[in-house]
Amino acid sequence: MGQGVRRFYQSLAQASKPFFSPAHPVRRRRRRSPGAIAMSPAAASPDDRIRSYEDFARVHAYLLAASGIPPSLHQRLYRKLADEVFDGGEAFSVEPCEGGRQRRLVLAAEGTLGRESDVFLVDHAWSFRLSDALKQLREVPGLAERMAALMCVDLDERTELEEADEQDNGNGGSLESALEVVEKERTRIQEKGSDFAAWLELEELGIDDDMLIALDLSSKFPNMVALNLWGNKLQDPEKIMKGIGECRRLKALWLNENPALKEGVDKVILDGLPELEIYNSHFTRKAGEWALGFCGDIIGADNPCSSAESIPLENIVSLDLSDRCIHKLPVVFSPRKLSSLLSLNIRGNPLDQMSSDDLLKLISGFTQLQELEVDIPGSLGNSAISILECLPNLSLLNGINVASIIESGKHIIDSALKPRLPEWSPQESLPERVIGAMWLYLMTYRLADEEKIDETPVWYVMDELGSAMRHSDDANFRIAPFLFMPDVTQFCGLFMMFILEKSALEFRKYKEQLQSSSICPSRKVTSVTKSIRPSDGHALRVFTDIPQVEEFLTRPEFVLTSDPKEADIIWVSMQVDSELKNALGLTDQQYTNQFPFEACLVMKHHLAETIHKAWGSPEWLQPTYNLETHLSPLIGDYCVRKRDGMDNLWIMKPWNMARTIDTTVAGDLSAIIRLMETGPKICQKYIECPALFQGRKFDLRYIVFVRSICPLEIFLSDVFWVRLANNQYTLEKTSFFEYETHFTVMNYIGRMNHMNTPEFVKEFEKEHQVKWLEIHGRIRDMIRCVFESATAVHPEMQNPFSRAIYGVDVMLDNKFNPKILEVTYCPDCTRACKYDTQALVGSQGVIRGTEFFNTVFGCLFLDELKDVSPL
Repeated sequence: MGQGVRRFYQSLAQASKPFFSPAHPVRRRRRRSPGAIAMSPAAASPDDRIRSYEDFARVHAYLLAASGIPPSLHQRLYRKLADEVFDGGEAFSVEPCEGGRQRRLVLAAEGTLGRESDVFLVDHAWSFRLSDALKQLREVPGLAERMAALMCVDLDERTELEEADEQDNGNGGSLESALEVVEKERTRIQEKGSDFAAWLELEELGIDDDMLIALDLSSKFPNMVALNLWGNKLQDPEKIMKGIGECRRLKALWLNENPALKEGVDKVILDGLPELEIYNSHFTRKAGEWALGFCGDIIGADNPCSSAESIPLENIVSLDLSDRCIHKLPVVFSPRKLSSLLSLNIRGNPLDQMSSDDLLKLISGFTQLQELEVDIPGSLGNSAISILECLPNLSLLNGINVASIIESGKHIIDSALKPRLPEWSPQESLPERVIGAMWLYLMTYRLADEEKIDETPVWYVMDELGSAMRHSDDANFRIAPFLFMPDVTQFCGLFMMFILEKSALEFRKYKEQLQSSSICPSRKVTSVTKSIRPSDGHALRVFTDIPQVEEFLTRPEFVLTSDPKEADIIWVSMQVDSELKNALGLTDQQYTNQFPFEACLVMKHHLAETIHKAWGSPEWLQPTYNLETHLSPLIGDYCVRKRDGMDNLWIMKPWNMARTIDTTVAGDLSAIIRLMETGPKICQKYIECPALFQGRKFDLRYIVFVRSICPLEIFLSDVFWVRLANNQYTLEKTSFFEYETHFTVMNYIGRMNHMNTPEFVKEFEKEHQVKWLEIHGRIRDMIRCVFESATAVHPEMQNPFSRAIYGVDVMLDNKFNPKILEVTYCPDCTRACKYDTQALVGSQGVIRGTEFFNTVFGCLFLDELKDVSPL
């Protein structure tokens, strides 16, 4: 059941009723009018709405936080949910792309939508289990047709239906609409002057061959430079030329998605209109100033420019030539003409009539160029590094910082991939096509109740609006799921009972289980390991990658070797697994500085699990929950503490990160749940009242030498050190994200204040009126218990050819009782080597930092006890 609540929350991140909202300002794009999908809600009285919203906010608090909905939109979201207001159609339209094989969502409303200014609902169009999918598509009326249209796998059937409708209703074209556009453009030209160039937009007006001729465009617009006939019904190449063949000054023509393209119209058009520079979005062999001006956004309907002399190419700052089917760049594409060019995109072009060297030489002449988009491998070669060597002034290549490319040494970056499109054959039925295409649209969730989680996931497809929202690396909208229960009483009974009562029950069961677990009685054993020095007295050969070992292991009994195969001892920072052994030629008879299955100690979730199995719930381990497996007991613990007015501050720690990376202090349950999204973590009760040193937090790093696990043979180094926070300790909420207040590992952020251990102990005893040796004794006992846990729970750790040291981090509470924080493999011993200190136990003599690793190797491999204490 522990995983049930976790998956229940995870399902909220994948399912339910999605919403989406603007993340950044969105520019309006001119499109045809959208079909409205808004619903007319029944109005509620203002008083009822306020009370209902308060209930909504209270009951859905966890869900609102988990979904990331901006607080400023909570009330607006509630109103739309409660009244079922689906008004996305008033702000957006869905348009075809990729030749009609996909759809995309575009902003169609006037003006702009500000950042996080509105929220729109997206419903589920189809929810099902996989075993029922095909049956539902075949049996539910209209479902297959709707899904096929949504997934764009009905293009052939739609064409047949449209043709049939046209036959029933005449030719289906709208001559009146086309004439209206024509007359509007004629009026504009009359106002501008007879020499002003014309630009006609006749997209998707149902124009056929005869209608095009009837429009008489050649005589009405002798100076026409651009004509958009995209998505009409033109078929006959000869009739098309009859309609536009006299437009000799035409620079751009769009006949995309017309039947004539299947009839070999391209050659007729290109031969008959010799001045064309852009045809069907592609550059022609005549492409020059006009085409570059159009792609550089200085030519358009408002500024058509019919004369090359009037095109100010020097004003172009950004030039997008992507996907223009360019084989050779126009002659006018030169640094002299485009003197202000800062950004250039030439992706998706063959450029096969230019060598890579010539193209690189040409582009290198643009000394102001800062950003370049290009296929890699592609027209400029196969290596990003080589491109950057030729273009040293670039700051961004394919949107990636040049410095990071050079630093990483990546040669291939961000190669453009074609979009994944559904595939089907005409012989397939609509249900079969949908089954094949749906994986590009599906999302999923699992259902759960108070007893168990459903093992079979529910799959769903968002409605037409949600499914048309495409991914973008530069997103201006975001979409998120939300589970809404309109009946507050019902929701409270389902959700709050599930969360509070069931989690409280899980917490009680978990607590009882821990209290009944104790398999690890403390015991002492006689030493079983001996010195491994050869009887002939020759030195033991050591292979290491640790700088301190290389520098400070100076004893004559050991000698360093650079060949791991000939080493007697492998002492490295990397994991020595079978793969590494095979790669380096190592054997099982070489000693290594790690034990098998030591993850039971050095990974935080395994450490807690090992201790729980061995000791139950000892006082020296703070309440700890693995968020991947024990979220339900954690919620129960949290709610019980909140109910009883107990402190409720927690710390989230990644399973296997050091130096407090991605570690966060939080006292809010919704924050804890959201923090799960950044990777697997434990959630541990924060030590809210720690022992302080001069008002600051601190912890202690001890070094444990391990000769054997079964039987347990461990030693505590007489060298340990204190790690101090930089700021005064406080529990103000605003401080929880202050690293230097709540954390103590400062040697990696450049502000470490080292304090010698004897000085710290003296000052600490004086400040708190305590005896350190008593505290030290409790710490020793706790560390022994930690390693006894591994002996009892994971005896498979034992290996006669393993010797290791571990870092053990300890914190004291305000009653000076030790708490285990973590155990670290191959700990950083820089401080132990750098600073001389005085032993507080044992000989109480001076311990030289330079002797630290001589002591380590002497204890582990020569059976010595200098500057260590047996545990």
